[in-house]
Amino acid sequence: MRIRKKKWARPELAACPFYLQEPQKAAGSWATRFARPGQPLHLDLGCGKCTFLAALAHREQDVNFIGIDISEDILGVAKRNIEAEFGEAPVENVALLAYNIEKLDTLFAPEEKAARIYVNFCNPWQKAGDHKRRLTHTRQLTTYKKVLAPGGELWFKTDNADLYLATQRYLREAGFEILCKTEDLHAENAPDNIESEHEVMFTAQGIRTKAIIARLPAGGAEKGE
Repeated sequence: MRIRKKKWARPELAACPFYLQEPQKAAGSWATRFARPGQPLHLDLGCGKCTFLAALAHREQDVNFIGIDISEDILGVAKRNIEAEFGEAPVENVALLAYNIEKLDTLFAPEEKAARIYVNFCNPWQKAGDHKRRLTHTRQLTTYKKVLAPGGELWFKTDNADLYLATQRYLREAGFEILCKTEDLHAENAPDNIESEHEVMFTAQGIRTKAIIARLPAGGAEKGE
């Protein structure tokens, strides 16, 4: 779904203290980007309007979060949602940036590693010729492994049954260990689950949320490369 052009988005982002104008220059300096640099780093890929990330970052302020999306128009909305969630409190554990997720590894120095990656309700790219564009495709997972710490986790949610099944195969091909999976997250005992915008929408339509948590084994990063 294409988001409408928002003339206000770029000026607001330019003035936003937690938005990075030139993220390609951030490699090697992420420790200086947050008020508490020693905290674990989590990435939200394809963060969209950040209803999920806003609530998560506000709840877990002992974690530093990077939200990445390709569109500055949608990140303008994300910035407002994060500010609304935090209220009068400063946003000190979030960095937003517009970037191509296929080049994720270029944002980090070799020693900079994330403890967790979130991928929520990404485009399923239904046509067979487009499968490599999926954010959970084996090709993409191989890139994520370069920035994910050994033992780091990937948390994935989708409404799409085909993508849910295919992602399990992609994860195995890339050398990840699937810790848990479900075809109906809301039927599970998951009190800490935070719903994304799409999750709320699809749930209202009676579509179940499928979810996977996978781990990159220590010493297993070479497989799938």
